[in-house]
Amino acid sequence: MSDQLIADPDLTDRNALYIGGSWRNPTGDVTDPVHNAADGTVLGGVPRGTAEDVDSAVAAARTASAAWAASDPALRAHALRELSAGITARRDAIARLISLEVGTPSKISQLVQVGLPAAVLNAFADTLDSYVWEHEVGNSLVVREPAGVVGAITPWNYPLHQLVAKVGGALAAGCAVVAKPAGVAPLSAFALADVFVEVTDRLDLPAGLFNLVPGPGGEVGEAIAGHPGVDVVSFTGSTAAGAKVMRSAAAHITRVSLELGGKSANIVLPDADLGRAVRTSVNNAFLNSGQTCSAWTRMLVSRDRQDEVVELARAAADRLTLGHPLDPATRLGPLASDRQRETVRDYIRLGEHEGAKLVLGGAERPEDLADGFYVRPTIFADVDNASRLAQEEIFGPVLVIIPYDSEDEAVDLANDSPYGLAGGVWSTDAERALAVARRICTGQVDINGAAFNPAAPFGGYKKSGLGREFGVHGIDEFTETKAIQR
Repeated sequence: MSDQLIADPDLTDRNALYIGGSWRNPTGDVTDPVHNAADGTVLGGVPRGTAEDVDSAVAAARTASAAWAASDPALRAHALRELSAGITARRDAIARLISLEVGTPSKISQLVQVGLPAAVLNAFADTLDSYVWEHEVGNSLVVREPAGVVGAITPWNYPLHQLVAKVGGALAAGCAVVAKPAGVAPLSAFALADVFVEVTDRLDLPAGLFNLVPGPGGEVGEAIAGHPGVDVVSFTGSTAAGAKVMRSAAAHITRVSLELGGKSANIVLPDADLGRAVRTSVNNAFLNSGQTCSAWTRMLVSRDRQDEVVELARAAADRLTLGHPLDPATRLGPLASDRQRETVRDYIRLGEHEGAKLVLGGAERPEDLADGFYVRPTIFADVDNASRLAQEEIFGPVLVIIPYDSEDEAVDLANDSPYGLAGGVWSTDAERALAVARRICTGQVDINGAAFNPAAPFGGYKKSGLGREFGVHGIDEFTETKAIQR
């Protein structure tokens, strides 16, 4: 398929950093390439920031945060809605950009990669309308105040959505942001900066509310996390990288919010509508080619119904056409990078070595897709929950089916994980499903495929992180609490 429709070169070939409300030349002279997930070619490039650029961005953010902290929350809500409108106006271009950076099929890019961030900004604005900034406790006035400067370090799988989750909450709280996008997919962050240019000028907002410094995590990410001028670090990524961020932030006792890995369990109870449960669960596990931290990658099913589930899962996965992300027929695109593809293929080989039953797919390259970072949708059954296949985050289109013999065992298996980010429960008995959901140690649980709520708190237990994003909790993360006795 031709990639002529991908984008204007102005969106793919970037040569400046966004700092203090204007585009500035970086202090370094390195340009990092951005690759097309569909064929491996170079899609564009962005300048590599330095620690010196981070210093400039933090200084600009500190200046902006003083004025923004004193602003009327109604202005902040209006600004968030204007940012949402600006993203929506660029929906097609940004969706194509992310489809080629990450491999997300175009229809999903439109709805999730771009539509969801726009909805999240509006949800933050709506939350601000009723947010409680102060309340009485006995003789104390308890006040929430903006924390100051937020360092936002974001991943590549949902590059705009994850950035907006932090930027939206921080702006709503009255904070300014210094952002570092992932090197694999940084281009949508620059598109967001374009929107900031317009909104800042139109609303006469303080320059420096949003600052963008891309670059390697080991240099730019650590410079942000360890900067004495940053008051809160908000990071989304792997658990290992999150630990490094905590170590960098510890030097100045900087508060850290982390949204990390997941290996979420989806319990299909024996009385569930099996066809709907399995179909929805497969779609969830393979959303964005499995490059989703909250994906239900462990399906727990009653042992006496496992064979039936396997056939339903195979049929559901067979309907997910693997192909070029800009092809309207595609439902499963490539992975975001060659490195990620090889990691996923190694896990598939590991699963076979561990003795899991390969139901569909495998580590071999799809025969009709010679270029790009493609992996065949893969399903394993009879998986031992203690195996690496079931315990480690794979971040690709790999689903494991784990049998259980009782409801109590299903809950124990779900909780037998170092992670606790998301999960699911399926049952025709709503009270039974709710009782099981309460027992799962995870930050979010969906009952019978409930819709995502952009105003509900999102985050994890255990090694899935610290803190929460979205809604009231997502604003709270970027505030400090003061008690005034009188």
